[in-house]
Amino acid sequence: MYDKKIAVVIKDDLLSWQKLNVVSFLASSIAIQFPETHGEDFITADNVTFLPFLKHPVLVYKAETQEKLQRAFLRSKDRELAIGIYTNPLFATRSGEENILEIAKHTTDNLDLAGIIVYGENKKVDKALDGLKFHE
Repeated sequence: MYDKKIAVVIKDDLLSWQKLNVVSFLASSIAIQFPETHGEDFITADNVTFLPFLKHPVLVYKAETQEKLQRAFLRSKDRELAIGIYTNPLFATRSGEENILEIAKHTTDNLDLAGIIVYGENKKVDKALDGLKFHE
């Protein structure tokens, strides 16, 4: 059992490919920033090595409205959770550099969020995302 949790919240009205894209990018942000979340390499009986997973389960929630996503974002900030963001304009960018430039155009209050990821103590994550349902 872990004392911390990883949770993704994505807008429910995104296209399927967009949802998968957002979850993938956001999960990578946790893996990059928090090495303690990494598992160990998988090694087969014939000694072939494969990449590890995150050690924690990644729970995926849906936000039926922009307001619900924004509420989860603000509540996560208030609880000082680690937060990763993915904004709608990032669907049109083509590189990491373009992503950085796009995010830099906006203040925190003006982010057009498509999804967020939060990482932190179980209780804080649960309170921040209170009222959201798991994605089906």
